[in-house]
Amino acid sequence: MSKYWSDFVHHLEPYVPGEQPKMDKLVKLNTNEHPLGPSPKVIEAVRAEADDRLRLYPDPDSGLLKQAIADYYSGKGHGIKRSQVFVGNGSDEVLAHLFMGFFRQDEPLLFPDITYSFYKVYCGLYQIDYDAVPLDETLSINVEDYLRPNGGIIFPNPNAPTGKLMPLSDIERLLQANTESLVVIDEAYIDFSGNKQGGGDTAISLVNRYPNLLVTQTLSKSRSLAGLRIGLAVGDEALIDGLNRIKDSFNSYPLDRLAIAAGVAAFEDQQWFEKGCDQVIRQRDWLNEQLSQRGFESLPSAANFLFTYHPQHNGASLAQGLREQGIIVRHFGKPERIADYLRITVGTAEQNQALIDVLDTLL
Repeated sequence: MSKYWSDFVHHLEPYVPGEQPKMDKLVKLNTNEHPLGPSPKVIEAVRAEADDRLRLYPDPDSGLLKQAIADYYSGKGHGIKRSQVFVGNGSDEVLAHLFMGFFRQDEPLLFPDITYSFYKVYCGLYQIDYDAVPLDETLSINVEDYLRPNGGIIFPNPNAPTGKLMPLSDIERLLQANTESLVVIDEAYIDFSGNKQGGGDTAISLVNRYPNLLVTQTLSKSRSLAGLRIGLAVGDEALIDGLNRIKDSFNSYPLDRLAIAAGVAAFEDQQWFEKGCDQVIRQRDWLNEQLSQRGFESLPSAANFLFTYHPQHNGASLAQGLREQGIIVRHFGKPERIADYLRITVGTAEQNQALIDVLDTLL
């Protein structure tokens, strides 16, 4: 605290990121990082870019990366043009820009009451009025709850921390009923929602039919690049133009040369991407079965984590017991109805087995 702070800074409630502990022999299953490293082609691309050219500014438009993203989704039949793609320094920055650019409206922004806590943080930062819409009794997002006047709608799909997926038919129903404000689908985990080759049923397939739709994604999860911070948005060209106006009023160079090169290589190496998605989905299924055999009840997950609880054990106590034996999982504690849930990142086969072995000593 400083006497030079404005009243505005005093009243901010900053986001607390997932813990990154410095511990030896740690089994880290708390921040949904990919258990498989990035593609070797990504590493090669970064090394090739790390030369004397680092004295030069990067392309402010990140044109090569935008084209790689457009080509990837056009190859899936979605007909995406480079002018429909926006990229930023992680999906957090992309989301921050769109909160500022699109959600400062007369009506409140709508998002789930159990979801990313930074949505509320952005609302505080940009002074956006919002309503947190309760999930239903199954911890699902109910489209009908959002069919009312609003200044915008945003939710993750799959939702976090629940991991539950909303089908595209429900998203389309929401878009058809909500034409006067923007709907943002935050797809950090969508690539783990489909078959074992990855890809899922992305709402990007709908953007050419609905100018009120913007889809955000990240390369931190399914493409193993959390350490480089690359996020993207795909939507109508007019929406992308608005995001570019925000970006160029804040930081014209959000992605450096290394990140651009890595992002292009990640989208080009389809084989590595499919291998990683396959590994996560197979391990998620195995872990879910092992937890079920021990009495845990897990929500159906379309992400790279499980949201689970044990009816006979306190969630905080289980999290602490795991921690004492070098295994870190995420426990939220609030709101009350998820107080006993643990969010467990799907790790490697060895990490998942270590988790099960320790749980067997705690149950």
